[in-house]
Amino acid sequence: MRFVALDVGEVRIGVAVCDQLEIAAFPVCTLRRVGNLKRDVAALAAIIAEQEADAVVSGLPLSLDGEVGPQAQRVQGFVQALERACGLKTVYWDESMTSVDAHEVLIAQGVSRARRRELVDQMAAVLILDSYLEHRRRTSAPRDAIV
Repeated sequence: MRFVALDVGEVRIGVAVCDQLEIAAFPVCTLRRVGNLKRDVAALAAIIAEQEADAVVSGLPLSLDGEVGPQAQRVQGFVQALERACGLKTVYWDESMTSVDAHEVLIAQGVSRARRRELVDQMAAVLILDSYLEHRRRTSAPRDAIV
C-alpha cells in the first residue's frame, strides 16, 4: 500500500509518502495553510491524489499523559474534513517528539537553521510514517490492511 503521512499544524502541514512496498518514507512537501478549511483541505487532497495514496497516516499530538487534548481534537477535525474530501481511510499515529527528532535529524545532516524551518514539518511526517511502517512490519499486518 502507498501511504501519505501528515504532520498537521496550525500554520503548516508536512507531507511524506512511502513507496508501494512500504520500505521507506520520503518527504514530499510542506503545505502552508491559508486559514480556510475548505481551501486547505482541497490543496492537501490534490497532493494526496497526485501521490496516488491508498490511505493517510496522520500524526496525532497526544498530551504527555497520552490523552487527546485540544490540539489533537483540532487535528482530528481537520483530518475528518480531509477524509470526506478524498474518500481515503486515515490512521492516527502518535507523533510525540517527532518535531524535536526532526530538528535533530536535520541538524545532524548539517542543514542550516533557515532551511530547517522549511523542512522540519515534512521531516516530522517522514518520522511519523517510518514509525507506522515499522509497526506494520512488526505486527505482520496484511499488505492491504490499514492498522
